[in-house]
This record gives sequence, structure tokens and C-alpha cells, in this order.
Amino acid sequence: MTQREQASVVAITGGMGSGKSSVAAYLCEIGGARGFSADAVCRQLLEPGAFGWLSVRKAFGERFFLADQRIDRSLLRKVLFEDHEFRRELNTLLHPLVRNEIADCIEKERAHLSDAQARFVVEVPLLYEAHWEQDFSQVVVAYADATACQRRIMLRDRVSEAEAEKAIAAQMSLPHKALLADHVIDNSGAWSDTCLQIVHLRNLLW
Repeated sequence: MTQREQASVVAITGGMGSGKSSVAAYLCEIGGARGFSADAVCRQLLEPGAFGWLSVRKAFGERFFLADQRIDRSLLRKVLFEDHEFRRELNTLLHPLVRNEIADCIEKERAHLSDAQARFVVEVPLLYEAHWEQDFSQVVVAYADATACQRRIMLRDRVSEAEAEKAIAAQMSLPHKALLADHVIDNSGAWSDTCLQIVHLRNLLW
């Protein structure tokens, strides 16, 4: 990707429960940008017969497969947060596949757009952990305080407080990510306040 092309591709990252998806969706809406999600791409790659699915089968055998040959996502998620070495191995398998797929999707979209229309927002939860920050001209961190993140995870995933804490602890700390970012959106409070920040961000970016 050339420097000019990269300038139109912005990353949104953050922590679990910080509101990355909501921030990315609203920025796309008001900025006329095309949105991509690393998590959504990963889910597609784990469908039966896809490259990610084949990689998991080759690396771990039948351990994470259901009778219908679909991946047992609940079990995979549980082990992912409990076993650091497994998390490292799985990420090593899947991250390059996701990265390449996103790059391919952006290039296909770009072919049908003018330079003025070529705006992309990519939600990448583990951007700093995977060292993808150089793929983007600007990195935006969706931030929320620890209490807000924990509460949202418990409501969204219907998990206990302890499970929510474990999930948060499995990633780089959110304050650390905020220090590394080009821009920070504080999503700790009312969504209307967050939206005002995103409008300002849109004006800065485009």
C-alpha cells in the first residue's frame, strides 16, 4: 500500500467493553467511510473449510470441533483467556490470515472509488498486541474506564465479574493503548458526549 493510499485507512482499537464497534460504526456513518472488522473477518475465516478453520484443525486436531465440524467457539474463547501459550499460538496462526484478508478487501473496494471517496475504518481489537500499527496512517483508541468496561462485558456476554476481569487482563492495558494512540475517544460516559468527540475526530481526519 502506498503512503497516499494508507492515509485513507484509519484503525480503531481499544479494550473489551470500551465501545470500539460503536465508535467505528459512527465514524463510518458521519465520515462516509467503508468499515471493516478484524473480528468479523476472523469469524469468516473460522467457518468450515475456510483457511482459519483448516489452520486450527491442523494445529490442534479435533479439540475445538463440534459434531457438525463447526468450531466450538465457547470452548475456544474459554481456553483463549485461560491459557497464555495457547492464545499466543492461535494468534500466530490467525493474525496473518486476517491481516491479508483485510488488505485484499480494501484494495478491491478502492478500485471502485475516487481518491476523495476512498476512506476506510478498520476495527482491530488487538492492533498493538499484533504490531499492526504501521498499517494505518492514524490509530484511534476507544477508551473507557475499567468499571464501565467490566459492566459492559458482563451484560453483553452474560459472564461473571471474575470472567470479565480475566478477559480484560488477557489484553494490553487500555491506558497503555491510549498513550500509544494518535487520537483517543473517551467512551466512559454518555453516548451523546462520545458522538461529539467522534464528530471532532472526523473533522481532524478528513
